[in-house]
Amino acid sequence: MMVHADPYPGSETEPAAIFRLAEEYRHAAKALSKLARPGAPETLAPFRLAAIHAIELYLNAWLLMDGIAPSVVRGLQHDLAKRAEWALHSKLTLRIKTARHLVALSVQRDYLVSRYAPELLSTLTQRNRLEATLEEVARKVARRCAPEAKSNVALRLFGAL
Repeated sequence: MMVHADPYPGSETEPAAIFRLAEEYRHAAKALSKLARPGAPETLAPFRLAAIHAIELYLNAWLLMDGIAPSVVRGLQHDLAKRAEWALHSKLTLRIKTARHLVALSVQRDYLVSRYAPELLSTLTQRNRLEATLEEVARKVARRCAPEAKSNVALRLFGAL
């Protein structure tokens, strides 16, 4: 058995970097949403996957900024309900409808359906609800994470990091 001395990928990544990665997935989700065709739910699957992953990354950034260990965050796997619960306990304020939608995404297993079950795609939440959840989570997490993300970029530009 081979033992790896290297840390788990991402275990040393700063919350600001996770936030920036979430932003990229959000932009990708917006672009992918435009490619969907009416009456073809499978054409929304790439958008759904990118949007859900962006939400997961935003919540990860929030939890990491709150001091939760990366290994603990990673242990949540793709459970958006648990991430949202923890983030809400650490002062992330979301509308009730958004918090409920995050739970629904987990209960319905949207992440897995989007990846592996095209026959179930038409049973998932509507695109506009997923877009609204993504935008609200992004906006609320940005209030906490964006200043740090911007300051770290500036520090790197000037060689301080």
